[in-house]
Amino acid sequence: MSNTLSAPPNASPTDNSFPLSELPSELARHLTITLGHDFTGEDTDKQNSEYLYQALAIAVRDRLVPIWRDTWKKTCLSKDRKVYYLSLEFLIGRSLTNAVENLELDEDVRKALRAYGVSMEEVADKELDAGLGNGGLGRLAACFLDSCANLQLPVVGYGIRYEYGMFHQHIEDGRQVEDPDRWLRDGNPWEIKRPEDTRRVRFYGRTENYYDEHGTLRPRLVDSHDVLAVPYDMPVPGYRNDTVNTLRLWKASTTDVFNLSEFNAGSYPEAVAAKNDAEQISMVLYPNDASENGKELRLKQQYFLVSASLQDVIERWVEQNGEDFTDFGRKNCFQLNDTHPACAVPELMRLLMDEHGLEWDDAWDVTTRCMAYTNHTLLPEALERWSVGLFSRLLPRLLEIIYEINARFLKLVDQQWPGDVEMRREMSLIEEGDNPHIRMAYLAIVGSFSVNGVAGLHTQLLESGLFKHFNTLWPRKFNNKTNGVTQRRWLSHCNPGLRNLLNETIGEGWQRDLTKIKDLAPYATDAAFRKKWIAVKQENKARLSDLVLAETGVRFNTSFMFDVQVKRIHEYKRQLLNVLHIVHLYDRILRGETAGMVPRCVLIGGKAAPGYHVAKLIVKLINDVAKVVNNHPSAQDLLKVVFFPNYRVSSMEVICPATELSEQISTAGKEASGTGNMKFMMNGALTIGTLDGANIEIRENAGAENFFLFGLNAAEVSELKKDYRPNDVIAADEDIVRVMNLLESGHFNPDNPGLFDLLTSGLRSPQDPWVTIADLRSYIDAQAEVGKAYQDTDRWNEMSILNTAGSGWFSSDRTIQQYADDIWDVRPLT
Repeated sequence: MSNTLSAPPNASPTDNSFPLSELPSELARHLTITLGHDFTGEDTDKQNSEYLYQALAIAVRDRLVPIWRDTWKKTCLSKDRKVYYLSLEFLIGRSLTNAVENLELDEDVRKALRAYGVSMEEVADKELDAGLGNGGLGRLAACFLDSCANLQLPVVGYGIRYEYGMFHQHIEDGRQVEDPDRWLRDGNPWEIKRPEDTRRVRFYGRTENYYDEHGTLRPRLVDSHDVLAVPYDMPVPGYRNDTVNTLRLWKASTTDVFNLSEFNAGSYPEAVAAKNDAEQISMVLYPNDASENGKELRLKQQYFLVSASLQDVIERWVEQNGEDFTDFGRKNCFQLNDTHPACAVPELMRLLMDEHGLEWDDAWDVTTRCMAYTNHTLLPEALERWSVGLFSRLLPRLLEIIYEINARFLKLVDQQWPGDVEMRREMSLIEEGDNPHIRMAYLAIVGSFSVNGVAGLHTQLLESGLFKHFNTLWPRKFNNKTNGVTQRRWLSHCNPGLRNLLNETIGEGWQRDLTKIKDLAPYATDAAFRKKWIAVKQENKARLSDLVLAETGVRFNTSFMFDVQVKRIHEYKRQLLNVLHIVHLYDRILRGETAGMVPRCVLIGGKAAPGYHVAKLIVKLINDVAKVVNNHPSAQDLLKVVFFPNYRVSSMEVICPATELSEQISTAGKEASGTGNMKFMMNGALTIGTLDGANIEIRENAGAENFFLFGLNAAEVSELKKDYRPNDVIAADEDIVRVMNLLESGHFNPDNPGLFDLLTSGLRSPQDPWVTIADLRSYIDAQAEVGKAYQDTDRWNEMSILNTAGSGWFSSDRTIQQYADDIWDVRPLT
């Protein structure tokens, strides 16, 4: 965004008022004038709703713009530190309902839409989820931006404007099929294009030395292939506090639209080749990197994001401060959301040295004062590594800088561990070998002043395991910031029935300060209140039942317990463990052993990465098991199973309020934090889970007696792997023997024998890193305890209320306040 947004003709440069009419008049004006649409008898309700959505979005955005201008002006004029949140994902979901809620326009909007005979829900449903993220990482970033605006902090988000987002998932014959996610097909009324802030990003080329005007020998990149980064700004409104922050998204564009001479010569594909190559960068979130071309495109995306964003910030700095970068590190902070933006470290060095003339030591001092890194994984294989060969071809100047950073860093290692060659090898930013790679997490650690984990156990394991040598070298650099979610989206907005009940019971203050939700705890034993609580849950279950029927054709009985696991499909998240329990219940039904069995509807949802064969096979297994279970006459009154397709933010807004049992069953020591677990807890779901990630803190805050714990802890998992014998575990347990027999006999895949052998052999392997079989008996027993608790309605709902009452710690407002105080050193805008 430019330093000042353009004012309308009838407003002075310092006047933030706009001559807006009442909302119904503005809606009608945008409908007929801006969009050129007149309602006629020939129009379908669908067409009318789509036009109404566009007109309403513009009318609501008009009310955000003056506040947005004022916030940006305050940010630019502030002499305090500013923060830039760099993330490849921002899973913001839908914007209309969020803006309406934050501007307190709900009644005005409903009144305006009644004149057209439609509800706000019908119109809001026409907005497609913004395809800017994949899962927890992107949704966390969106919650963080919401909280930054709520706390009035000077924070700007930087990301990529993906044309097609992740992918749209649909199921054919039980298998995941990926389609393009065309979320921009009807345009995006929430964005404002800012072509005046376009930046140039340079790829390939080679480095040459030259003498500058002072006679100093300096390097520069020549013969590069350049791409333009065009910014599109989206508003991030705070909650009724006259603050609207900015999410700036970059779209890739070519420097030349097409080659006219090639076109005239009849070479049409060649004429637009440069345009197509450039635009691929912002085309799809996370291209499949199984191929070398996929890897190159992914690295291009990462560099494109950081280079454009850093140039953007530096440009504004130079406008205000000239070429004096003395205070740049003290006045700016770049938060790297995972390793994806790790190129920011050498890129800032390049910009400061090559473009602005700083010497190495000065540039390094600036860089290490303003870079902060958040780690989101404990899986060594998930830590990004890029081959030196790819880097040397795509980003040759950055590779030179990385090698220099590494050489200087290894001198520190030598000082700490003199003569220890093995330590040098372990800590080097370059993993040596026949095909050397750059360790991006190590680069982020070395170049940052802060490294944080995202849950207590996660940070502890980083410090004692994955990054233990770095922690020894810089113990004060590491810290924990347990994740959180915004209660405004994940309770107030998605669960209006519960919101209203909370407001009338404990007041509205919890929407700004979730610690106040603890005042709900005394009502857990109030029979009259529990009755209202149950009524809200039943309404939410009915809403989800309708959605499941529409998406899958399966009807959920709202008298059943709703048992839910929705998250990215990955082996460590152990959807497979959930399936094993479903098969166990099914086996009990077949044998007539149903005494005390609580009827349950099991919903599993999530996307598997296109190149992740095992995850896609798990999706197939879930669907095949569901098909058999749902069609068996004996199971009709006891068990229903669905795989919910194309799981996304807007579907989670329906799933979360209706969930009664939240499945958080990852192998202990593998999940960094999780945020779905927090959303479910806020909405009164009880958790069945391991001592992993934020589950530990959820159990502490809800009370151990209100959490269904099972399985090995992280230390026990580590010890077990020394001599793990899953076949012995299976043989010693008749229930597990029967489960494995059903899976291995082809009972769920009679037309495709052997289809799931890869999964079952993995379960039986002593090398199974997820030790699924080891936790299965404990999981089955914990699920039996769940059933007993659910049969006692008063006990279950008391536990449910206490979970919501204990969720105050998990607001992203708390998390962001800790970032602001402990890492960013920023204050609210005044």
